[in-house]
Amino acid sequence: MVGSVSAQLSSTFYDTTCPNVSSIVRGVVEQALRSDDRASAKLIRLHFHDCFVDGCDGSVLLEDQDGIVSELGANGNAGITGFNIVNDIKAAIENVCPGVVSCADILALASRHSVNLAGGPGWEVQLGRRDGRTANLDGAMELPSPFDDLSVLRRKFRDVQLDDTTDLVALSGAHTFGRSRCRFFDRRLNTSNPDTTLNSTYADELRQNCQPGRDTFVNLDPTTPDTFDSNYFTNLQSNRGLLESDQVLFSTSGAPTISIVNSFASSQSQFFTAFAQSMINMGNLGPLTGSTGEIRTNCRRLN
Repeated sequence: MVGSVSAQLSSTFYDTTCPNVSSIVRGVVEQALRSDDRASAKLIRLHFHDCFVDGCDGSVLLEDQDGIVSELGANGNAGITGFNIVNDIKAAIENVCPGVVSCADILALASRHSVNLAGGPGWEVQLGRRDGRTANLDGAMELPSPFDDLSVLRRKFRDVQLDDTTDLVALSGAHTFGRSRCRFFDRRLNTSNPDTTLNSTYADELRQNCQPGRDTFVNLDPTTPDTFDSNYFTNLQSNRGLLESDQVLFSTSGAPTISIVNSFASSQSQFFTAFAQSMINMGNLGPLTGSTGEIRTNCRRLN
């Protein structure tokens, strides 16, 4: 399936119809980062949550409207943000190339630039996706969760035809930047029944950080929170993975993911190469091409 899809998408898709699209996206992401250090993580999360539900078709961006029950009501999309940045990117592109570039492609390009601007790798983004005219709330209920154990995470990756070891570990590495609300990990901090896979000193720090309330934001990576690097994996080795779904990659006894975590921890270049390939793999999931779907004028609403 990925082979045939790859043939439909192309890195040169907009070369004649909107040749500056990549630089336009990068410029808006750079501008967003000046006032919001979470902008990069917000954009890549939108791309992940789009592609994991019926492929990369921009469905995560749709709000409730006639004929659409938004995916934003799913637990996995709780608190998801970044729509204002997508709107700004779309407006900038429409100014130059009206009716040409899909919202699904905007998410793919924005993710690439978000990672690269934070010190991470670049990759050749495959383009040519069109925007879907449906949303799938039930499908969004199956998004990977911060509370999932390794067996559930692996199944969810297999269900969307991603590799359940290398793609899983590489894409989880996106948690090397961004923030999480305390509500998504604070059950690990229970003093009467502590999570033994969580470093006790780190647990004390997190209890302190979460004092203001469950909606307090905490850095996903306590070492270099706004840099895209391999510290996510060295954190796992020292039991400093913030979410259960992070730490299980390393702390599940006998898991095939452990050796991949160790490889990425010891070689940032190996992580960067794998991450770039996994982003391409994910971006190839079930895109609409040709005359299917539409090119939305407003990413939040159907034309």
